[in-house]
Formats: sequence, structure tokens, C-alpha cells
Amino acid sequence: MTVAPVNLAFSTTVGALRLCEWRLGPGQPTLVLDQFSEQDFNLVVDDRADVHVNSKDGRFYLGWFPLGRPGASGEGWKIAVTGTAKEPGYHISFDTETPADIVAAAVARVLETSRRV
Repeated sequence: MTVAPVNLAFSTTVGALRLCEWRLGPGQPTLVLDQFSEQDFNLVVDDRADVHVNSKDGRFYLGWFPLGRPGASGEGWKIAVTGTAKEPGYHISFDTETPADIVAAAVARVLETSRRV
């Protein structure tokens, strides 16, 4: 049995070992919530200060749970799009420490893909 040699020169270069700085911490939830208009979405803040946004047609839902979603482990954001009779829906979750600008980018993309029927 022959094993191909590993190119260690590439994997141990200074560039490969350089550390990156990554955005950490939840940031400002307004980056996410400011994307929703009163005309198309309902917003509810419940007694736990969790925020719930849903589309007027009821097919889109966003939940923000600053202290974590009840019954879930560390879930801070929940996006759900209801499917149809022919296509299944989907959901996306982010933990409480996911930067809001990351969640905002995901929400923006989901909203970009929607269209009026």
C-alpha cells in the first residue's frame, strides 16, 4: 500500500498559522429588527422580553430570546419559514452569543428571496 506524501510546507507556512480576529459577542439586535416594516410584519415583545416577529401572512417567523429560548439549549435566535403543500419549510437557529450582524445577514437573505404572490 502506498500513501501519497503530505505537503507539510504548505500547511506549516506562516500564513497558515496566522491567527484571525473574529467578531464575537451578541452585538446590537436592532441590526436584525430594523429590517422589518410595520406594514408587512407584526412585532410582539412578551413578558420575558423575548421579541417575536412574524409576517402578516404568517409564513415567516423570527424570535429573539436574549436569555435563551425556553426549552432549548442556548438558542438565542430562531428563523422559520413555513412550507407549502408542495415544498417543505425550513428553520435556522443561532445561539445567544451569535453576533447580531451575522443574524442580520441571514435575515436579509431570507427576506430577499421572498416575493409577493
